[in-house]
Amino acid sequence: MTTIASPTSILTADMIRSVIDAMPMQGRIMLRLILLQHFDVTDEEILYMVADQPDPRCVTGTKRIHGIMTKESIKAVTDRRDQYRRQVRLKRERTWLQCESLQRLLRLREGLAERARILLTERFALSPETLDALEASARTVLPRPAIRLLEQRWEDNEITAEDYQQQRLSIEYQTQLRMAEKYRKRLNLAERERQTAIYAPLQDHEIGHVWGIPAGSLAARKVKYLTQYLQALQAKLQASSPGLAASTAPLDLWKETFAVLAEQPVERSLSTYDGLEKTESALIDKLTLMVWGSLAEESEVKFWTSLVFGASSNAMHSEITRNLFGLQRLTAILNDMDTSVEALDEELLKRTAPRQKLEAGALDGPAEPAVKELSEMQAQILNSMRGEDATGRASDKW
Repeated sequence: MTTIASPTSILTADMIRSVIDAMPMQGRIMLRLILLQHFDVTDEEILYMVADQPDPRCVTGTKRIHGIMTKESIKAVTDRRDQYRRQVRLKRERTWLQCESLQRLLRLREGLAERARILLTERFALSPETLDALEASARTVLPRPAIRLLEQRWEDNEITAEDYQQQRLSIEYQTQLRMAEKYRKRLNLAERERQTAIYAPLQDHEIGHVWGIPAGSLAARKVKYLTQYLQALQAKLQASSPGLAASTAPLDLWKETFAVLAEQPVERSLSTYDGLEKTESALIDKLTLMVWGSLAEESEVKFWTSLVFGASSNAMHSEITRNLFGLQRLTAILNDMDTSVEALDEELLKRTAPRQKLEAGALDGPAEPAVKELSEMQAQILNSMRGEDATGRASDKW
């Protein structure tokens, strides 16, 4: 249903809420179930739904008796409401966390690439043409073989420490450019998924599952109360701005309802550690490596999938326990990290510095302590603890 409203959206969340609150009980329940990711169905409305469900005794011809409710029937409707509310709100929060963290990761990759280019220009005097060539080949270069070859040349004393760092920084520059492009594509996909989640109402079969009424009754009520909601919303808009209809283009108020509600702050869920990466400390360490771009690219893809979709075999998969612990911790790490120019330069120079070589004749490690021989008394005590066999020899059963 297309109506008149302002393209700058004078529609507000309070206006939507007031229209829904003014509807009859059935209409309020219907709209709040459809918009369950934004609105709660109250306990009073749950009691109404329980009483409104068809009595199974009607099938056998027995006269229906109204007003009989059990704790089990109330709990069943409450549990189904909680189940779908958790699903839709976790999806909304997950898509928001994805986009938020990917935006920051993209800015960090671009910032590291920019600082690497500046360091290569100012510190190692690379020409703009050379840097443009590095950027053009960033997508196809294989960093691991190049790093292995560079380290071998360093160990064989074929290059100086300055040449090593310049070449290693060039590889890092290409790596950050390639990862920035990957995050840009990943962000575009996440934004599309978020838009889909924003405009997704609770489906008819899900509403019917919560309410416990036949599909025919549900469809008739949905058409009736959606029409009533949109007409009431249009009347409220025109009353608030009388001259608006003649000066603005038609607007889909149903679509606008979802857009306005999506601008409200995302409700953060309470999450507990779910077993990802086996231990919480290991997860935090891996998240930190991912944030700084130190995680191997082939591992990063699998790790990101496990964060978003719980694809790790070490994470719990039941719907009741599934949560967004990993994405929430990733966002917290991104909030706390230092992304100043000095911090980025320090990280790049530390990452690309050559390893210290062992001096000639230096020991590989501390000498192992000499094994102390057992005294005769100690050996006798040990043998008595082991026991002896029938021949008088020490038993080897231990």
